[in-house]
Amino acid sequence: VQLVESGGGLVQAGGSLRLSCAASGIIGGINAMAWYRQAPGKQRELVARITRGGTTLPDSVKGRFAISRDNAKNTVYLQMNSLKPEDTAVYYCNVVATMFNNNYWGQGTLVTVSS
Repeated sequence: VQLVESGGGLVQAGGSLRLSCAASGIIGGINAMAWYRQAPGKQRELVARITRGGTTLPDSVKGRFAISRDNAKNTVYLQMNSLKPEDTAVYYCNVVATMFNNNYWGQGTLVTVSS
């Protein structure tokens, strides 16, 4: 199983970035795809999750971030708008497979928002 993330980088406050994560090698389908982030000295936290039932985003990013999924490509996207310095973190892609609810993680991509 391989998760390949892209799209991180440096952006000024108020700017936008789009993250992508392409999953390959997963047998049996995908239950959920999500993005987490971990800032220095903090715990990893959920940023957005998408399942067949819909999407989940915490209040901290609701209205600024949006998650979407291309099922044909097994790819999940995170559109981040109105970025703030507190959004600075390493962002990780997460996939929960249908088979045994196995969890898979990407290598992480750094997002830095300057003030």
